[in-house]
Amino acid sequence: MSDELRVKDGMVVSLEYVLRLDDGEIIDASEGDVLEYLHGYGQIIPGLEKALVGLAVGDSKKVTVPASEAYGEVDMEAFEIVPRSMFPDDLELEEGLELSLRDVETDEPFDATIAEIRETEVMLDFNHPLAGETLHFEVTIPAIRLATEEELAHGHAHGADDHHH
Repeated sequence: MSDELRVKDGMVVSLEYVLRLDDGEIIDASEGDVLEYLHGYGQIIPGLEKALVGLAVGDSKKVTVPASEAYGEVDMEAFEIVPRSMFPDDLELEEGLELSLRDVETDEPFDATIAEIRETEVMLDFNHPLAGETLHFEVTIPAIRLATEEELAHGHAHGADDHHH
């Protein structure tokens, strides 16, 4: 193994990370589960992917990713007002509650957050919960390897248990 492996397109990068918001609250962390991703294929948010290029094994870095390079700005059109009667009576609605809903026509699952509760209506926010947030990552790279041809063909890293089809 040459120690010249660096993060670039076509590398499978192992990532340990802690993710904080502006107020310092930790909202996500790898906590011993290393995230493996294939670099250059948009598997992680663009701002983080860009910042990792050129790092070597053992490197650590603090990366601040603006909303526009993470989950996007808050889209004002992604709010929708629905009748209160759409929800089961026994569901206790509260602002900030995250719901998993299914589209009646396509059966696609999607997530929404309750933005506002009115007397007979509820305003739902379909933005990603982290839309509009600046993300602060602390990352460490425990390992880097060349992607296999199969991984490159599929556009994502395969875990150890994927190899025996």
